Amino acid sequence: MIFNRKTATVALMCLLMALFTAYVAGGGLDANGERTSRISDDAVTELDLDSMPKRPKPILDLGPKFLGNGNISRGIELPTGAVWQPALMVFGTYRSALQSFTRADETSSEWANRLDLFANLQLTGSERFLIGIRPLQDEGRFTSYQFEPNLAEPNERGWQEESSADLTTFFFEGDFGELFPNLDPEDRKHYDLGFSVGRQLLNYQEGMLLNDTIDAIGITRNTLLPKGGSDFQVTFLYGWNEIHRGDNIERDDLSLYALFFAMDRPKTTINVDLVYVDDESIFDADGFYYGVSDVRRIGHYNLSSRILGSKAINGESAAVGDGHLVFAELSWTPAWSDNNIYVNAFAGIDNFTSAARDPSTGGALGRTGILFQAVGLGRYGAPLANRASEVVGGAIGMQWFINPVVNQFIFELGVRQDTQTHDGSIATGMRYRHVLGQHVVAQFDVFASANESRENDYGARFELRVEF
Repeated sequence: MIFNRKTATVALMCLLMALFTAYVAGGGLDANGERTSRISDDAVTELDLDSMPKRPKPILDLGPKFLGNGNISRGIELPTGAVWQPALMVFGTYRSALQSFTRADETSSEWANRLDLFANLQLTGSERFLIGIRPLQDEGRFTSYQFEPNLAEPNERGWQEESSADLTTFFFEGDFGELFPNLDPEDRKHYDLGFSVGRQLLNYQEGMLLNDTIDAIGITRNTLLPKGGSDFQVTFLYGWNEIHRGDNIERDDLSLYALFFAMDRPKTTINVDLVYVDDESIFDADGFYYGVSDVRRIGHYNLSSRILGSKAINGESAAVGDGHLVFAELSWTPAWSDNNIYVNAFAGIDNFTSAARDPSTGGALGRTGILFQAVGLGRYGAPLANRASEVVGGAIGMQWFINPVVNQFIFELGVRQDTQTHDGSIATGMRYRHVLGQHVVAQFDVFASANESRENDYGARFELRVEF
């Protein structure tokens, strides 16, 4: 057994009670206990503009206003025939959290901070420059105050400054046909090639295969019309710098080559992704990776199925291993409500590793639920380990919308078992989010887990997220 029967029973009963309470409270019941539809019977004859929130103002907004109204300027006509209407917007997100967790009898408590700041120079609807920095962090370390450091790093108490002036985002993206419209004035040729070049975030297979910010160039051919489908897209990608391997560590002398295929069919969307990492360093840790997914709707249910694999060409290491990951997500909205119920499951066969992972993203299983998710801020780890080596498990949960815009709860039960050692853990967790005005989101997380081979874990965190 991966946990004792008493612990499992208590955790399961707590989750079921939470789900039942959320379902009854948010299940579309009126004051008399009668079912009510989400669709009103009252006819809307006039648009209520006063009740709509005003557009938040960014730090800096120059040029044509984002989602503004009025006359469109003539812009700047280039020799290629393209017309640019430059607009500069500066925006960002500041995150600050008080968080504490105890794992294996070691407690870590901290106040952690993160700032993501961006400048977006929009030239047309398809061309732009995006520049971003994260001044309060360096790789996976964040500016923080350590109240109670863990035993592994007992000297890191007090204020820990982690700053960096490096550009974390710097790329240009556009469409070849829109940049050079004079080459095809009647738009009859196949010049509609999208591209991006520079330091950019890459996320494929919901971040399980590839989730990293790297220096890369990508070229995409859109609007191919396959037989029996509505769209077929092909992307070639080459990356040459800032590549973090499957263990979240950046290594030099790497090249990443990838082909991504996406096709929309009448009842499903299919993705096939192929990646090769060429390691020219002394470690020679070349790796081949693949991911295949099928995303569809079956009646009232949403189902996504994925199988991923990794192959170490010159022998396994911490950077790349041999293995596969099978992952499935099922979700639905209960009748008479806006809520969402999900059941996710996975099986890691041998030692699957991602092609590239940012230091703040943890392992490939973060998609499973809030109990497996890396928060991306400070030392607060995922309640259940999110590496995909020799493991089976899953999560069941409910997202309860008290007010779809302002308040929401997530209740979740998760389980994980190592298939080699047969050690396991079961955890239950809750997340509450509340929107304050137009710019601030408050979030509270709490979890507790029971482990077979070590002491139990527990933790809580409170975060304020400011969007500006």
